[in-house]
Formats: sequence, structure tokens, C-alpha cells
Amino acid sequence: MKVLVFGESGQVARALALAGPARGITIQTLNRGKADLSDPAACAAAVRATDADAVINAAAWTAVDAAEAQEDAAHVINADAPGAMAQACAARGLPFVHISTDYVFEGSAGDPWTPDAKTAPLGAYGRTKLAGERAVLESGALAVILRTAWVFDAAGKNFVTTMLRLSETRDALSVVADQIGGPTPADAIADACLTIAQKLVDGTGQGGTHHFSGAPDVSWATFARAIFRAAGRTVTVTDITTADYPTPAARPANSRLDCTSLQTAFGIPRPDWQAALTRIIKETTP
Repeated sequence: MKVLVFGESGQVARALALAGPARGITIQTLNRGKADLSDPAACAAAVRATDADAVINAAAWTAVDAAEAQEDAAHVINADAPGAMAQACAARGLPFVHISTDYVFEGSAGDPWTPDAKTAPLGAYGRTKLAGERAVLESGALAVILRTAWVFDAAGKNFVTTMLRLSETRDALSVVADQIGGPTPADAIADACLTIAQKLVDGTGQGGTHHFSGAPDVSWATFARAIFRAAGRTVTVTDITTADYPTPAARPANSRLDCTSLQTAFGIPRPDWQAALTRIIKETTP
């Protein structure tokens, strides 16, 4: 199987480039020079020209706070471009896997969000990602939307690498403790996307919206403590509230995702982020 991947430098795209060959899958990644998401027509053209068996969109505008001031630009990248990709996939009969986010929910419910739960984004980023989901679903393509959260790897700009960097010069940090979610290893997302794509190509999988996040669910503060513990660094973490750490964009308090449907439909369980964290710490620390 050959898979066309939108994205090259992002966490999941890098993981896909590594995971594909290990599974006997050819991966063709597209950087901005080959397919700029700010040009949806170019994205559609890339799909029309590919000889791949499936397409995965692992690229997006992920600057959550910046989207508040640049929602139109974020909308093109997060909504118009995926819609164009999906339409091109529909025209060619190519399966399409699109990565989305927990930010499509407003985050106040007490239980984990199911795929069919009511969406109500708190900010521009979530609105543009939700618009992208709708564009993909309306395209008529055989598509799976995979919502995920709190993505991390060994090299990207993420919570793990940020905490490790800060711990080099600080022995105490204040971290938000009233936002709860499931940290998700980027390589686990890549494996899930490839499994989904393979089943769609084989005709053993159906389109739909599913959730995928790491287990167990924790707060950012608890996640930070786990990072420092795994890295063997003595850093005191003080719990604070979201109100104590204001940002331009509002964050969901509850980012817990119910991942039952993904395991039922594709046999993909939630990954153990603690095991992944231990492995990643070994890759990033001397």
C-alpha cells in the first residue's frame, strides 16, 4: 500500500514517515512547497496526481492562540484545504483519513466526549477544525475523522519538550491542574491512521468519526510531574487553575475522549502514554 500524507515536519507526519516502512507501507509526505494548505486547489491537484492508495491529512494550523487573531487564514488551512482534499479523494475513490481535535467541544461536561456528542468550540481554532470535519463529511469521500488530543513526541513543540526545556533552568513550575485529557504519543496516532487507511483500502473498514487519545486521563500538572519523574529531574510542580494562566484562546477543561468506537470499528485500543513517555525521555535526554 502507498499513502499520500499532507504534512512533513509535524509530529504525526514525521511519525508516519517512520511507521510506514516498518509496516511495508510506502509513505509520500508533502511539505508546504509541494502542497501549501493555504492553497486548497493545490492540495486537490496533489490528490488528483497521486498514485497512492489512500490519503492522510496530518497537516493543520495548530497555533491555537494565533488563530484568535487570524481566523480567516486558519479557516483556509483547517477547513477549506481538507474539504478540497476530500472532494478530490471522492472523485477518485481514494480513502481519506483526517486528523481533528478535542477543541471541537466546549469542555464542560463531566464525562468523556463520545464522537456523537454535541460540538461547541470555544475559540477560532476549534471552529476552523469543526468546519474542516464538516467539509470532509460533506465531500462524499470514504473518510475517517480521527479526533485526538495532547499530542507529544521527542522533537516537536509540545508539552513534554517544553517541560524538559524549562526544567533545565528552573526547579519549580506552576502548571494548570483543572484541565483533564489523555496525552497521546504521535507515533501511536500514526499507527492508528495507517491501520485505518489499510482497512479502508481493503474494504474491511467504514467511514465515520472516532476518538483516539492516550490513557490514563490526567491533568497537565500530573502529566508534568510524570515527565520530571521519568527524566529524573527534581522540579516542584504547583497546581494552578486555568484562570491563573490566561491565554488568548480558551481551552476545554474536559478534553477526555471516549475512544470505544475506534476499538470496536478498527480494533485500535488507547495507547499507554506513560510507556511512550519513558521511551521518549530516553531519546531526548543524555
